[in-house]
Amino acid sequence: MEKEKVQIQTASLKNKTTWQRLKDEKWLQLMAWLGLAWMLVFNYAPMYGLLIAFKKNYKITTPLFSWEFLKSAWADNFGLQHFINFFKDAEFANIMINTLGISLLKLLICFPLPIVFAILLNEVKNDRFKKNIQTISYLPHFLSWVVLGGILTSWLDENGLVNQVFVKIGLMQKPLSYLAYPRFFWFIVVFSDLWKELGWSAIIYLAAISGIDQQMYEAAEIDGASRLRQIFSITLPSIKGTIIIMFILAVGGLLNSNFDQIFVLWNPLNSERSNVIDIYTYTTAMRSMRYSYASAIGLFKSVVAFILLFIANQFTKKVNKTSLF
Repeated sequence: MEKEKVQIQTASLKNKTTWQRLKDEKWLQLMAWLGLAWMLVFNYAPMYGLLIAFKKNYKITTPLFSWEFLKSAWADNFGLQHFINFFKDAEFANIMINTLGISLLKLLICFPLPIVFAILLNEVKNDRFKKNIQTISYLPHFLSWVVLGGILTSWLDENGLVNQVFVKIGLMQKPLSYLAYPRFFWFIVVFSDLWKELGWSAIIYLAAISGIDQQMYEAAEIDGASRLRQIFSITLPSIKGTIIIMFILAVGGLLNSNFDQIFVLWNPLNSERSNVIDIYTYTTAMRSMRYSYASAIGLFKSVVAFILLFIANQFTKKVNKTSLF
């Protein structure tokens, strides 16, 4: 009976014209069109501003949607002069090394650890203890990098907490101001990012783990599988799709080294290792007032991010049959 009803409803939908279907679904269509309008206004309309990257010397006082902007001179070499200048810049190699170095370290350290943390947290049987650990691990996420930057600057100072602990336990003879030494900067950035986002990043994996059929674990226990064997044979394969999607997104953001974080930890003393693409773009635009040049750098970063995202997506599609698109 139910099957017949479904068949009748399906047949009636096919017989309706597109206009009739739109009329019947007007409230659902309204919600969809509002979302589409929001996307067009805030995601696609601003892309018109990319023309700044191809202009010779954009001035901030010139309105984008004006004839004056459209008729202003284009950059040399078919509008690509700013990109050429960036590739020839003496800082280009150092900027790319810093950006990729920090991003790759984050990918190698900060990507797998939330997965491990989520699995370990899932193994905790005491609900009260589990909730306390979750709360403590989530808290840093809700603090801005301005606040955390101030805390880290204080802790890593010569008279800070880190130096006091290290000197007392004998790891150091005399205190250091860690943010004044470029060789420490990458590790400070990576571990502070891990401290802030570990618990929050684990949420999506915990959600994926909670959706696993518990009967699989019960069957594994009957067969004598240990908890470690259950993790490798049930938990990890079951959340493989989630891990792959998050990995693709992480690869796509390799050139995004978290401007907020680096900006609050950056200073002239550690600029040798803290001068990444985002910082260089900011200083170029806000201090040198070279808006066209800064826009070209930002566009270059976005194009490379898209290429990396596409390559990672195609690779995972071919290897694991899982992809974003």
